[in-house]
Amino acid sequence: MRPMFVFLSAKLHGEIGDASYTAATLIELLHTATLIHDDVVDDSLERRGFFSINALWKSKIAVLIGDYLLARGLLVAVENKEFELLEIVSGAVREMSEGELLQIQKSRKLNITESEYFDIIRKKTATLIAACSACGTKSVGANGEVVNKMKDFGENVGIAFQIKDDLFDYQKTGILGKPTGNDIKEKKITLPLIHSLENSGSSEKRKILNLIRRHNLNSLKVKEIIQFVQANGGIEYSVQKMNEYRDRALHILSQFPDNEAKNSLTELVNYTTSRDR
Repeated sequence: MRPMFVFLSAKLHGEIGDASYTAATLIELLHTATLIHDDVVDDSLERRGFFSINALWKSKIAVLIGDYLLARGLLVAVENKEFELLEIVSGAVREMSEGELLQIQKSRKLNITESEYFDIIRKKTATLIAACSACGTKSVGANGEVVNKMKDFGENVGIAFQIKDDLFDYQKTGILGKPTGNDIKEKKITLPLIHSLENSGSSEKRKILNLIRRHNLNSLKVKEIIQFVQANGGIEYSVQKMNEYRDRALHILSQFPDNEAKNSLTELVNYTTSRDR
């Protein structure tokens, strides 16, 4: 999906060329490196239905492979003298690391606020999609104002994308038609739960937080937390916020002339909020 944002953003503002391919390659290499490192940080044994590198070869080799891909991505930009693209993507990687650290800090105390949640997902997820749109636009020689607009476009799409991901924990999804509860098991406090906790009484709030803290691997307790969120407006509120960010992205896109790339980007934005997995 990320290289698609690079190429469509480039095509929206010009003709795809060598710099666009360099941008997409750089983005994908750095993104893959961050996923490998994430699996080490989260001690995850699976990545999209397959064994993670961390599971196959343990954390030491996984970290080194992630570092190797990171270095290859940087070299792709340097070898092609695309230093402005490198600056955009390096800034995004820095913010992603900051977001991961903030999430780890807050998950230990389970005291994350809504504003902190949005700060985390903006840094962890949205900044890379923003970098895709900005790099694609920059690769065809667009001016700074247009690049910044496309960066804002990508950031709004990225936030909507992450809210949709977080909703899967509490909504019926995929083939099985059941909420996953994965974030609860990992003690990740996301928007549906944050909103529900903020709109519940102190005793009920303490009870739910205690279930997350002490019984997060108990399937019955996880189901109870999911039902709490469903009953307290967490899903409806999150869908509303997701659609707000989607609409902001589409509003930015509407400011550019119509063409095939714009139509495809519109479909891609709508897909990020309508997908079922």
